[in-house]
Amino acid sequence: MTSLTALLCLTTFSNIFSGGAFPAVVPDMARSAALADWQLGIVAGAFGFSRMVADIPLGLFLTHNLRRALWLGPLVLAIGALCLTSGGGFPVLVLGRLLMGLGQALSMMGGLTAILRFQSGRSLASALNAYELSAMIGMLGGVIAIAALPSSLPWNTALLLTCTPQLIGIVVIPKLVASAQPLFARQAAGSATANPTSHHPNRVEHLSLVPLAFAAGGLIALAYSTMEQFLVPLRASREFGLERTGIARLLMVQQLFDIAALLPIGILADRRGAARVLPVVLLTMATANALVGFGALPVVVVGCALFGLSMAGWMLPLSVLRRETPSEHVAWRTGLYRVCVDGGIFLGPFLSGALGMHFAGFLPALWTAALAFTGVLLLARARSSGTMAVHG
Repeated sequence: MTSLTALLCLTTFSNIFSGGAFPAVVPDMARSAALADWQLGIVAGAFGFSRMVADIPLGLFLTHNLRRALWLGPLVLAIGALCLTSGGGFPVLVLGRLLMGLGQALSMMGGLTAILRFQSGRSLASALNAYELSAMIGMLGGVIAIAALPSSLPWNTALLLTCTPQLIGIVVIPKLVASAQPLFARQAAGSATANPTSHHPNRVEHLSLVPLAFAAGGLIALAYSTMEQFLVPLRASREFGLERTGIARLLMVQQLFDIAALLPIGILADRRGAARVLPVVLLTMATANALVGFGALPVVVVGCALFGLSMAGWMLPLSVLRRETPSEHVAWRTGLYRVCVDGGIFLGPFLSGALGMHFAGFLPALWTAALAFTGVLLLARARSSGTMAVHG
């Protein structure tokens, strides 16, 4: 499992560079392609929309085709990057983002399914956060790369250059599949280690946490995508007068704090229980969302730092869900959960674009209230069900 997880982390690291670089070029792309805010929202949101639509079919596909998904993911992602940076108009930009979303869904769902199916015991949250850590390092790498390139370089050329690490993922896939063939066999689902907590005496009570875990994952994604792909780039450009490098630096703050907190949060969740840590994450994100949405530039910097700390809990809802999911159903349950997450990634920038910057404060206020409310509900339900005392 250590070798498998390491290879999955390397693949995710290489695939995510383009995701880190994209928000920094959003204002340049809007200007060069003469996109209205609603069109910009569709381009940014197409990535999450593609993932959302693909999640349930992928949940079924991955049950017996995990190896094929890991092969296809980097290839589809590369095709999407070429479309996005080809210099085409609005339809081509949307197509590129759709393909990139599908490629990311194949890779991410494949990696998560492998970890959730075959990683058991009290180290699950740490394994998931290590996987997320590799993704966030890749995101940071993409931001650093786009900030280091000359601002005079066209946005599509700069973005294409930051996509080149995706070639690492294509090279790694044969080794990943070859080193873990038995894990990807069709019969693996039936022979995988059963969920050790499936018959916990508190299971009936714990099931009531599942809808809240789904809601938490969706809200985290909504707030994150609104902040990263629309709110920060456009506020930084239009209100604070920052160029591509300045926008990238703001995003770096969030990613650096995320990276610093990921492993400690995973270890804490393994020791204290994900159900106990997740409400704190949601309340922290609610605070960060308010600071980023309504603060002056110094306050936005603080908000980005708090956002990074809260994003370190991105995987905690999955830890809660995994406790109640037999190994053979992990792909299906993960697919349902990812619909909520990727729906949030789509709706955040899409709704922001539809409302435009004139109503820019409405969504941050709504997401802040929803995050805080869900955090309080989850905390109260976890305490009443006794799950505060179990690892989750």
